[in-house]
Amino acid sequence: MPDTIEAEVLEIDGKLPPPPYQPEPPRRDDPWQAMRGRVVSLDRRWWPLWVLLGIVALGLALTVGVVVAAVAIVFKIIGGVLRLVTGAGGGGGRPGTSLSRQG
Repeated sequence: MPDTIEAEVLEIDGKLPPPPYQPEPPRRDDPWQAMRGRVVSLDRRWWPLWVLLGIVALGLALTVGVVVAAVAIVFKIIGGVLRLVTGAGGGGGRPGTSLSRQG
């Protein structure tokens, strides 16, 4: 088994070696604390992206709204057809009595 040789590096190609890595101690305070009291504004270079994302979000919201409305209309039509077929219209025992005036 070869012997291990340990040495301290004093310089590499005429330069000092980089300092050993020392991780920063974790900060315990909330990262939002640094933002408190600051006015945050979006970078002006990114406005086309925000406009595009807004248009996409609006399109998705409108699409979901149209789908929900279409499903509601289909359920109302199916409910009306079922009520017509089963005769459960909420009227009296005789046909047409719900249309006559009582008085």
